[in-house]
Amino acid sequence: MSTEADPEPGVRASRGAGIAPLLTVGALLGIVVAVGLVAMTGGLGAVAGISDPGPLTTYGITVVRVAADLASAVCIGSLLLAAFLVPPQRSGTLAVDGYAAVRTAGRAAWAWFVFALTSVFFVAADGAGRPVTELLAPEVLINFVGAIEQPKAWLITSGIALLLVVGCRVVLTWGWTTVLFFVSVFGLIPVAVTGHSASGGSHDLATNSLLYHLLGAALWVGGLIALLAHGRRRGAYLTLAATRFSKIALVAWIVMALSGVVNALVRVAPGDLLTTDYGLLVLAKVVLLLMLGVFGQQQRSRSITGLRDGEGGGQLLRLAGVEVLIMLATIGLAAALARTPPPAEIAAQPSTVELLLGYELSGEPTFWTLLTAWRFDLIYGTAAIVLAGLYLAGVLRLRRRGDAWPVGRTWAWVLGCAMLLVATSSGIGRYSPSMFSMHMVSHMFLSMGVPVLLVLGGPVTLALRALQTAGRDAPPGPREWLLALVHSPVTRVLTNPVVATLLFVGSFYGLYYSGMFDSALNYHWAHLAMKAHFLLAGYVFYWPVIGIDPSPRRLPHLAKLGMVFASMPFHAFFGVTLMNMQTVIGEPFYRGLGLPWVEDLLLDQRTGGGIAWATGEIPVVIVMVALLVQWARADDREARRRDRREDVTGDQDLAAYNAMLKELASGNRRE
Repeated sequence: MSTEADPEPGVRASRGAGIAPLLTVGALLGIVVAVGLVAMTGGLGAVAGISDPGPLTTYGITVVRVAADLASAVCIGSLLLAAFLVPPQRSGTLAVDGYAAVRTAGRAAWAWFVFALTSVFFVAADGAGRPVTELLAPEVLINFVGAIEQPKAWLITSGIALLLVVGCRVVLTWGWTTVLFFVSVFGLIPVAVTGHSASGGSHDLATNSLLYHLLGAALWVGGLIALLAHGRRRGAYLTLAATRFSKIALVAWIVMALSGVVNALVRVAPGDLLTTDYGLLVLAKVVLLLMLGVFGQQQRSRSITGLRDGEGGGQLLRLAGVEVLIMLATIGLAAALARTPPPAEIAAQPSTVELLLGYELSGEPTFWTLLTAWRFDLIYGTAAIVLAGLYLAGVLRLRRRGDAWPVGRTWAWVLGCAMLLVATSSGIGRYSPSMFSMHMVSHMFLSMGVPVLLVLGGPVTLALRALQTAGRDAPPGPREWLLALVHSPVTRVLTNPVVATLLFVGSFYGLYYSGMFDSALNYHWAHLAMKAHFLLAGYVFYWPVIGIDPSPRRLPHLAKLGMVFASMPFHAFFGVTLMNMQTVIGEPFYRGLGLPWVEDLLLDQRTGGGIAWATGEIPVVIVMVALLVQWARADDREARRRDRREDVTGDQDLAAYNAMLKELASGNRRE
């Protein structure tokens, strides 16, 4: 967290102007590539039934999309640099380099806001098949925005960008800069979950893979641009920033490659790669990404070695500029790809079930079907595997240096990850969007089963022991970031007993009895959000109650017991009310599916209520047992501490107590 000048003299020798000219050239290159490819392929107008909105809308939407993507990447990358690549001051206030990056992010957020707001007009006109000039009237625009999902998504994105503009103007501390970074990443989601990937067959795989792809691209492209700007303004800690970004870039490239392959396989068959415009664009993008990945990683490795040897950052800045230009051309190609109809979208006519769920169902769910009918969830299934792998890697690191780690904690964490995988990727996860009873099984797993096991695993304690501590004068690293998260105001608020209980218990009633669940059933992104909420609400409730990790709020055991007992009646009452309801929750969606094995929707809902009532008691028993065991162990530890103190000091406390009684007795006799 030092604020001293960069001790690397070679870095300070690197001079250069800002990167605005480079970004201008790159943006023009991306626009030329995108417009040219759209003109060659015909764009979405090639799809039968879609009216031609005119050249201004057809090409304008592509230009605006390239500009918005570039602005979002610069904003996200600059906040990444300020939050994680360069250190703040020891007081937690941003250093000069971090503040400069935040200011750059603010300017990029302005551009993101303008182009996102402009996209509302163009996307609405494109969806309506009308020239954009006809939608300039507010009443006409409102009608089309209300009828089409993509303009709404761009409107939400523009609101997030405007929030970033304000935040970047007022933020001065590292903690709030980190919050702004995650807000900027969230700004990518609305457009991603409402595009072409979110409709048609296999839209669950297409949308999930696109989320990974956009996140990887934003971190890679934006991070490199921010690193280049940092070097051009001769910022401190260039070697540290380049080393950290090189690791992020490698992971981002792998994520982009894997998610891109999945997304392409969903949209185009291998036989169509060489025979369709969409397939040729996919191949071109793959080739560019491969070139960028290999070239970028090699040049960064050589440049970082040169920086450490005191050779200066000139080579890094020159090669990074070339890499940025190729990246922006790739952004233009991706924009053209988004405007080109996939072969599967033209030829396929998905059934109602596949259109609503993204996949077909093989028949009535049986015990065997739930065990074997797997459909891997790219978001939560991947999270389960990655979390289990990271935890085991941490345990292995402790074992190699001779430190012990309780086997029970390891089993709890691994079982929690396995339960997360089963709840989202097995037959339970496959059937949960189509039947209320199966949805309730998944809900109980995610909100009550998985969090209990995860908090018993003590992941924060393991990470703090496994991660290397930054030196006294060294910049903070992952261990310090984790400590800051645990003690942050956000974590303190979430783990407040009242807030945690309301989130955990109140979500049952707020989701199902307010109409939110009925609306959420129609959208894949809403299913992703519900799962995230179930996991988060369960984790922040059980963490201060039975968690192994130190909580921001240390509660006495009686208060922990009170939290558990306070939540029990609400769970039971929720299940009972579901079993006695006379109206069907989410009836239009379930009727639209028309599953032959769910003829009585009310009976299926009552089955879900019974599942909520019955399975809700099992985790409570586990929690009560764990809490009582922890309470007994805490008393044993306190007794052993008193015994050790008495072994050192003798019976001084007892002697002092007897002396006090004797003095009181003698005083009474004198009176």
